[in-house]
Amino acid sequence: MPDYVGLTRLLLEPLLDEGGSLSIDCETTRGGQKVLLRVSFDGVNKGRIFGRGGRTIKAVRQVLRASAQIAGHSVQLDAGDRSHSGERPIRKH
Repeated sequence: MPDYVGLTRLLLEPLLDEGGSLSIDCETTRGGQKVLLRVSFDGVNKGRIFGRGGRTIKAVRQVLRASAQIAGHSVQLDAGDRSHSGERPIRKH
């Protein structure tokens, strides 16, 4: 199984002011065939992660999907910031 967490970290950490503010949770279903990644970060980094018009996060999702397709998996990336009263709202696409 590809290292989806490592790949996600590799793609997103350079965009952040502080790399330590990135949190990635990974869940697999259907015997490991479907992968759900939940990414959270400090709210000040929201613009950097999503990019203008959401282009950056879309590009990251595309790279993850291409990697998953090669391995015969499907992957979903949900991203959100932790700025709302300590909770991690997740923005789904």
